[in-house]
Amino acid sequence: MLTSVDTIPLQSGYIIDLRSNFLQGSLPIPPDTTKYFFISHNNLSKEIPPSICNLTSLVMLDLGRNKLKGAIPQCLGNINCLQVLDMQHNSLTGTLPMTFRTGSSLRSLNLHGNKLEGKIPLSLANCTGLEVLDLGDNHLIDTFPVWLGTLPKLQVLSLRSNEFHGSIQPSMIETIFPELRIIDLSYNAFSGNLPTSLFQHLKAMKTIDPSKKAPSDEEAGYYQDSVVVVTKRLELEVERILFLYTTIDLSNNRFEAHIPSVLGDLIALRVLNLSHNGLQGHIPSSLGNLSVVESLDFSFNLLSGEIPEQLASLTSLEFLNLSHNHLRGCIPQGRQFATFENNSYKGNDGLRGFPVSKGCEISGMPETDNTTHVLDEESSSTFLGDFIQGILMGYGTGLIIGFSIAYFILTSRNPNWLSRIYEELERRVYMRRQKKQRGHQMHYRRRNN
Repeated sequence: MLTSVDTIPLQSGYIIDLRSNFLQGSLPIPPDTTKYFFISHNNLSKEIPPSICNLTSLVMLDLGRNKLKGAIPQCLGNINCLQVLDMQHNSLTGTLPMTFRTGSSLRSLNLHGNKLEGKIPLSLANCTGLEVLDLGDNHLIDTFPVWLGTLPKLQVLSLRSNEFHGSIQPSMIETIFPELRIIDLSYNAFSGNLPTSLFQHLKAMKTIDPSKKAPSDEEAGYYQDSVVVVTKRLELEVERILFLYTTIDLSNNRFEAHIPSVLGDLIALRVLNLSHNGLQGHIPSSLGNLSVVESLDFSFNLLSGEIPEQLASLTSLEFLNLSHNHLRGCIPQGRQFATFENNSYKGNDGLRGFPVSKGCEISGMPETDNTTHVLDEESSSTFLGDFIQGILMGYGTGLIIGFSIAYFILTSRNPNWLSRIYEELERRVYMRRQKKQRGHQMHYRRRNN
């Protein structure tokens, strides 16, 4: 319940933790020997003083969720031992720190939810240990930083809600983003084709390691990385399980052309969101390989064709949104598809089957009374011809059998009647033979008597 700390009354300190209080005003500066300084979730509202850079021993600096304003001191990029820099959800302006030294120890950089402008500094390539980079909800203007793919440990890349633009060009580097598990480029102005070459390199998304578990409280230490993701139409803050939560969110951009089938190789995906773009063509059947996917959102595109039957095998799928496309044909039935409502399909006039309509033709056989009625109307014109054929067959096998076949056709009104005709014919021939044999036997007995 602390409301103010003018100075921190310590000559030396190792860990200073003032999180989740009611501190206001300026940021208090701890002793130079401090390694871990946590003061997030307060109401600090002044600028960050440049004297913060005197803390040359800093390992973790967490100033997140305050009301800090002004520019980020550029000198913070020069603290070589700094591993975590968290200033998310403030009102910071200006540009990102432009200089990160070679050999920087930076592991996590979270500047989400500020008012930062400019481009991503190329010097971030010097932070070879970087695992989490969250620059979402700012005013950055740049093209896609494919050069970040050279960072061998990068697991989280969030650039959502900025002003990034242009197409995502293929990289000339053989291996990029080998450990990336979360990529969020939503709410930007990216255009062109979906980045097939990028998907092909996402090695960490191609394997599922069941032995991995969330770290314990002791293993998590004093700080837990977090990132905002949108799944099942909910905006969630994910922490501790980042390396288990695999997601691709490219929604609300200007991507065009087809959904590449190579996405089916990313079997560790749990969330795939490609909604609100200009995507065309069919939904690839290879997406049926995403055995652990929980959320698929392809709404508000120009997709056509049928929904692949392979998607019915996705037993972990909890959320599906295919609305506002040009899809047609039968909706796959069974398993998870029995749980989805009309909202998953609205805006697709060509779709049939549960839950948008009562019935759907499957494998050429009617499934409901409605489809049976349609089939009857379509095939009624053929029954007269079938009737005449039945009469003519009587010349070869007997007039009575011919009329019987015609009667069977008219009463069954089933387009697949040929095999039944043969069975009925065979039965009636057999019955006539049996009757004749009994007649001969009776005549023979009378003669002998």
